[in-house]
Amino acid sequence: MKRIEAINDFVIKFANVNGSGSASANELFAKAVMRMGVPVSPRNIFPSNIQGMPTWYEARVCEKGYHGRRGGVDMMVAMNPQTWDADVAEVETGGYLFYDSTRPLPASKFRDDVHTIGVPLTDIANAAYSEPRQRQLFKNIIYVGALSVLLDVEAQVFETLFAEQYKGKERLLESNVQALHLGRNYVKEHLQAPLGIRVQRADNVGDQIFTDGNSAAGLGLVYGGATVAAWYPITPSTSVPEAFQKYCSKFRVDPATGQHKFAIVQAEDELASIGMVVGAGWNGARAFTATSGPGVSLMTEFIGLAYFAEIPVTIINVQRGGPSTGMPTRTQQSDLLSCAYASHGDTKHVLLFPQDPHECFTHSAAALDLAERLQTPIFVMSDLDIGMNQRLCKPFVWDDAQAYDRGKIMTAEELEAGKPFGRYRDVDGDGIPWRTLPGTHPSKGAFFTRGTSRNPQAMYSEAGPDYIYNMERLLRKFITAATLVPQPVFRPAQQPTRLGVIYYGSTSPAMREALDVLERNGVYVDAMRLCAFPFPDSVSEFIAAHDKVFVAEQNRDGQMRTLLINELEINPAKLVRVLHYDGTPITARFIIRTIHDSVAKELV
Repeated sequence: MKRIEAINDFVIKFANVNGSGSASANELFAKAVMRMGVPVSPRNIFPSNIQGMPTWYEARVCEKGYHGRRGGVDMMVAMNPQTWDADVAEVETGGYLFYDSTRPLPASKFRDDVHTIGVPLTDIANAAYSEPRQRQLFKNIIYVGALSVLLDVEAQVFETLFAEQYKGKERLLESNVQALHLGRNYVKEHLQAPLGIRVQRADNVGDQIFTDGNSAAGLGLVYGGATVAAWYPITPSTSVPEAFQKYCSKFRVDPATGQHKFAIVQAEDELASIGMVVGAGWNGARAFTATSGPGVSLMTEFIGLAYFAEIPVTIINVQRGGPSTGMPTRTQQSDLLSCAYASHGDTKHVLLFPQDPHECFTHSAAALDLAERLQTPIFVMSDLDIGMNQRLCKPFVWDDAQAYDRGKIMTAEELEAGKPFGRYRDVDGDGIPWRTLPGTHPSKGAFFTRGTSRNPQAMYSEAGPDYIYNMERLLRKFITAATLVPQPVFRPAQQPTRLGVIYYGSTSPAMREALDVLERNGVYVDAMRLCAFPFPDSVSEFIAAHDKVFVAEQNRDGQMRTLLINELEINPAKLVRVLHYDGTPITARFIIRTIHDSVAKELV
């Protein structure tokens, strides 16, 4: 039987039981591969419910640095009897199945076209440890040790990781090293190694860092100047404010007095959290909330207030599967329409689309500037795949000399000098009025903040012309926003082509690989990565330059395609859907197959 042969280019998937302690062992494996100088992209696939349910951890090992899901599994580490049949079915022909062989299984449980590797993990753990919890926890390290020999990962790499993790805790260090070598020694004595897939030391990681998008967003909000956070726990966004609090405790505490220079409130619900953030933004603080789709649904009336009253607000939306409660621990890009037009009436909101943790950092910081510059809510549209999975990315860089963009804030000196002030008056044609902060001047620059219609001086008015003036000015501001948001990234094909593809956010890593493979197969596609909404003119120009434009996204209804058609008045027949929405991150293979099949139909 043939076997898959690959060096530094394979997918390994761990099938475990939630709460078994496997997560840290699987992460240890991924970090060890990275320490060998080989890029790795791991993803947790975990349940929304209680301990004891199935959980998976998929690691893409790829020396070329592709971070997206490839599709397919070359090696399955099957540690959960509940999901055995489905796990075995996922393995590619010629691939490998690693399992605990303590209890014999009937031949019907295996596949003839997959190489089976049995290690009696339970027997090994029972012989070495007497406490049940120790047996369970160290069994995970034992299988990591076995895999390290099978895949040719150096033992010293793991030992160094243990030494870093358990510094000053020598007892834990020694016990983990012991468990590692129990697995390694068994494979050396009883099995042939290495396998056809293996890790070979390289130097392709460079200065990249290994982090998740939610932690990156939390740090970006600190550097971007946020001082107020109000939030309500919801998967998968909870770790954003938790990271913000951690970094604030490090960077925002006066070393002399111990005074906290930040305020974080865990509110009683999503309505309270967005209300607090709107109030803080009105008062001049840089404030944010973090939530997911169900939270946005509850926040929409306050979001509409912030839009119409023109109050700076930043909302980190870590998207998950919907609608309703949906799939809390599955990823999607399914909140575009609900966020772009959040609230009743005519509203349009600015959306930023980070593609990785690095952009979660930069976009979260930029959102705070944009919110104040534009005096409006700004959404950072992350998702579970980016937010909760660790990823290699560029190091974060910050210029300490960078000044925050507070936008058009009129000072007491300007008011005292007689500068005319009308809170909702457009003085220079960009749609953005001047504002004052509470307490700016004892007698000048005051205004009513209201969610009802008013004239340019903020006085209540139901006059049609006053309402039209405000609504059209808000549209001018939205047009201005298109020049201020991060601009699209264009990737031309190697040959002239009439085919294009538009994509955004967490679809980007898989798209990068798909475009490379399509070009090797003679299918040339120009690509544009959208980084924000509203769309600048370059998006219309890109679509006009191609006969057919694929729009790749992770939702059922083609929400980005709908935005493009609605906002740019594009002929719908020109935009071809590439839709993936089963809750798992989109794969390069899916994109390749969908585009290739569409092109092939035209050639028939």
